[in-house]
Amino acid sequence: MITEPSIENRTEQPYVGIRTRVTIPDIGTALPPLHREVADWLENQGVAPAGAPFFRYLVINMESESEIEVGIPVASALSGNGRIQAGLLPAGHYATLTHTGEYPGLYDATRELLAWADKHGIQWQKSPSEHGEVWRARVEFYLNHDTEPDPTKRQAQLAFLVA
Repeated sequence: MITEPSIENRTEQPYVGIRTRVTIPDIGTALPPLHREVADWLENQGVAPAGAPFFRYLVINMESESEIEVGIPVASALSGNGRIQAGLLPAGHYATLTHTGEYPGLYDATRELLAWADKHGIQWQKSPSEHGEVWRARVEFYLNHDTEPDPTKRQAQLAFLVA
């Protein structure tokens, strides 16, 4: 199930995360374990998450490796160390929708959000590069993946920054 897309105004959101490169087919297996690593780091720092874990797509390259951050929001900016780095999701208007179902269904949800934006003349904060499309903020928040054992009931919210 996919909700109707909408536009939301969001404030900037500090987070900590791990930046990595991965092929699109390997995202579902390579990235989820990194959420545990970030969560463990936060716990060792005595800091509680301030929102749902996410994947932030920085550079998308469908033919090669994409650059993605695996992150967790925090209430205020922190200094990372080692693999854990501090980041900031920018404030602005985001096109959003929520997908309920198994992880592979996010492909269709993403396609639907992109088509909806195209139909409504919405442009993204992105630019081309020699490595792929560089996005300022293209994020998948995993709202209940840690607590919902039934993959058909898991929810993910897409949030893409509008130009």
